[in-house]
Amino acid sequence: MINGNTEIIAHIGYPTHTFKSPMIYNPYFQEAGINAVVVPMGCKPENYPQFLKAVFSLENIRGALITMPHKVSTVGLLDEVTATVRVAGACNAVKRLADGRLVGDMFDGAGFVRGVQRKGFNLTGKRALVVGTGGVGCAIAASLAGANIAAISLFDVNAASCEALAGRLKTHYPQIEVHTGSHDPLGHDLVVNATPMGMNEGDPLPMDVSRLSPDTFVGEVVMKAETTAFLAAVQARGCRTQVGADMLYEQIPAYLEYFGLPTTTAEVLRSGAQLSYG
Repeated sequence: MINGNTEIIAHIGYPTHTFKSPMIYNPYFQEAGINAVVVPMGCKPENYPQFLKAVFSLENIRGALITMPHKVSTVGLLDEVTATVRVAGACNAVKRLADGRLVGDMFDGAGFVRGVQRKGFNLTGKRALVVGTGGVGCAIAASLAGANIAAISLFDVNAASCEALAGRLKTHYPQIEVHTGSHDPLGHDLVVNATPMGMNEGDPLPMDVSRLSPDTFVGEVVMKAETTAFLAAVQARGCRTQVGADMLYEQIPAYLEYFGLPTTTAEVLRSGAQLSYG
């Protein structure tokens, strides 16, 4: 039963945003007997700074999940953020410390990295290619950098965005080789498609699949289809793959750990989730 002692995780986004997280978190909380609930909260950008502060004046607030369009502006509203946030340029998780400070982290990329690692792929010393340096591409690049990769190549049709991300990576992870300007997958151990390209049959692909080695691990971020046309093409090359939905389910245990709640596995979350993709 929800009461004044129930701990709240606020999921804050634009009023018209479709909030999927309660359909994953809340069934898990109920099944596990955790007295917590994720509550969708719509907020316009002009009201967000005051609203975020007000939310954390609640006595039973455990934390906040932040979605668009507030991920970028959140960074400047907090007392402390991680290197992952600084590289990604965005924040999607906020909590209040015992001393009252608001701190934040970014878990969009953590979900991708955790999924790859749980599939047995060791990222240490590897060379990665990330195609697409929008919000999700930046987050994945930031988390890959924190996973001890040796080198990362970045590509985006928006060259300015690509170079800005490269600059942030070089600042916070100077030991990593950073390259820009090419989406050739040859010579990379891990390739990430962080664009909507290659979603459907007949779509242009984000890279030349014929240049992929069968030993390359390939990840996708699109969640509208379990196996996109791009993933089907790389699977035909013999590559191991990760579907886009894995990133969502794998990041939730990281959120739970961050908020100090009992954590679980992606498999448990999938089994109880009340949503579908397609």
